Amino acid sequence: MMNPMTRLVLASFLALGVVSADAAPKKKYHFELTAVTPKPAVKPDVAKAAQPRVELQVKKAFTEHPQLVPNLDGAPDPKNADAYRAYLAKKGLSGSYLVTVEITEATEELVPMEGKGNSQRFVVHIGLHMLGEEIPGRTMAFTGDGQATVKLEVGKKMRDKDREYSWDGAAETAVKDAIEQSLKHLAMPKIQQHN
Repeated sequence: MMNPMTRLVLASFLALGVVSADAAPKKKYHFELTAVTPKPAVKPDVAKAAQPRVELQVKKAFTEHPQLVPNLDGAPDPKNADAYRAYLAKKGLSGSYLVTVEITEATEELVPMEGKGNSQRFVVHIGLHMLGEEIPGRTMAFTGDGQATVKLEVGKKMRDKDREYSWDGAAETAVKDAIEQSLKHLAMPKIQQHN
């Protein structure tokens, strides 16, 4: 049986251990966007609305996310792999990646609302697939998927700004989701390969 002082000291050490584990700094990475492309299954008119908004949200997130470093000023040419990796290490970055984003799903629909007279609901759904290739080397490093659905109540006539607001909100949420999933993949320990 432990005396009260021993329990207090043990509880303090356990609390400190939990705090320091949670306070561990998260790894930082450089993501460089190569393209945002819709899958052929996405209708062309919907892809036209989705693609620029997704691209804008990806660029914004790559600049603002606390784990992502947007610029690698003074980085050596990635063809010189050793110098490039040394540069990343010196900057405290865990990796650098070329990122392609594919719009896997994109739909919009105007649905009448029962019992609400002339009101309608504008529904936007978007799904994304993010793929990262390591720089240097161009080897596949991670994937991340994100999706979002926005439902907005609109009046008898839908305004352009309602449509833009819905697409922007869906794109922003789907991009954040895909980035978080990608960062989780990067944080996982790499499996050692044996020859």
